Amino acid sequence: MPRVLYIDDDEGLRHLARKALRRRGFKVETADSADSGIALLKQDEFDLVAIDHYMPEKTGLDALEMIKALPVPPPVVYVTGSDETSVAVAALKAGASDYVVKTIGDEFFDLLASSFRQALDRRALVAAKDDAERALRASNERLAALLKEANHRVANSLQILSAFVNLQASSVSSEEARSALKDTQQRIAAISQVHRRLYSSDDIETIDMAEYLQPLAAELEATWSTPTSPRSVRLIAEPLRLKTDKAVSLGIIVTELVSNACKYAYRSEEAGEVRIRIAREDENFCLSVEDDGPGMDTNGKPSGTGVGTRLIRAMAMSLKAEIDHSNGPGTSVRVTAPL
Repeated sequence: MPRVLYIDDDEGLRHLARKALRRRGFKVETADSADSGIALLKQDEFDLVAIDHYMPEKTGLDALEMIKALPVPPPVVYVTGSDETSVAVAALKAGASDYVVKTIGDEFFDLLASSFRQALDRRALVAAKDDAERALRASNERLAALLKEANHRVANSLQILSAFVNLQASSVSSEEARSALKDTQQRIAAISQVHRRLYSSDDIETIDMAEYLQPLAAELEATWSTPTSPRSVRLIAEPLRLKTDKAVSLGIIVTELVSNACKYAYRSEEAGEVRIRIAREDENFCLSVEDDGPGMDTNGKPSGTGVGTRLIRAMAMSLKAEIDHSNGPGTSVRVTAPL
């Protein structure tokens, strides 16, 4: 049976309430004042409290304020006279679950019992909702932790794969094979950078493109630079976050375009700069990769195997992007895609 504390200074009404409410399925204890009622609430647990408005020394509103200050306050049903609408409204604003107008006879106790059940049902629903939200938060935290761990392991695995490719490149004699393996290593690095960012970030759905592209640009610069042919890869990035799959596609495009510029835009024994720019433009984002070389020969034979060009087209298709080329002086490739 739900335990109810009935606070009222009228001894006769307290006695009636105890008997009438017990018949209606409630175990009732009573108190004759706000202070004695609060003392009982501090000593024992009650499922619900009913408070009469008019009491000596402290009113029902005073008692309601004291109840709400308890660590775990039970729901409160407020009892008022028939002409005290303003008091009932004040009680509801102060946190009462419901109010019942005091009358003579069984109808009053029927209404009171009905109000008790509704208040307890609401409390049970709120408790169930809170439990469900806590369980959902805990589940989300576990899933986020598992996803971070997965990204960590993928990044480590890609790092190992990159080392294997590097080892293979050092053991082949063909310059063409070494170049192809070097390109493969850079493509692996582009994907690995995404998983590193996801592992170290609290946001596992989007990637800060400046934080992602900066180390990628640094790796590309270190890869394609030699003491006699230094390559400077400079990044200019406005604040922009993209979904993980978009970031991966864009990283591969950047890797291919920068690698092509480092390899083909400048002559051997010549320094050169490659510039990467990324920014938001209305509902799109725009990536451009520029160099200061002689420009691209659109009518000549492709300089490489053509794998990079196919990769760029495939990634652009996944982004629903448009690619524009411009020549002279230098080469500029611009990729525009919807956010």
